[in-house]
Amino acid sequence: MTLSFGKGVPQRYYWDMRIRESWEGDAFDPECPTRVILDRVGDKWTVLIIEILDDSPKRFGEIRQAIGGITPKVLTSTLRSLVADGLVTRQSFGEVPPRVEYSLTDLGRSLQAPVTALRRWAERNVAELIDNRDRQAEIDDAQAR
Repeated sequence: MTLSFGKGVPQRYYWDMRIRESWEGDAFDPECPTRVILDRVGDKWTVLIIEILDDSPKRFGEIRQAIGGITPKVLTSTLRSLVADGLVTRQSFGEVPPRVEYSLTDLGRSLQAPVTALRRWAERNVAELIDNRDRQAEIDDAQAR
């Protein structure tokens, strides 16, 4: 039986993380909290938000407009998660009307290169992947007959 601490971190990992400063996870272990991080950074909205915030702080509306297709509810939820994970900061200014800006933390900036590489790979290879899917769908259709 595994006990959980905090946000679902199994006991054996909880203690390892507290004892060692340079603790590293094992993403192939189903109980490792590294999988939570992979889930976060593998999310399409996270990838796009990290890219949008690359050069300067942005307001909610600027992020939403730049991404396109994201609902306010999903953007709010994703930004809250990124803030909680320490990838993004939220700065509220005491102005009327209220102004809030989001920017990358140092940890968030360290994610930029891998996220940019993933996005660029997707953009370069999307046509080939779609062709492959179409070919596979034709094969599946032919086999179903």
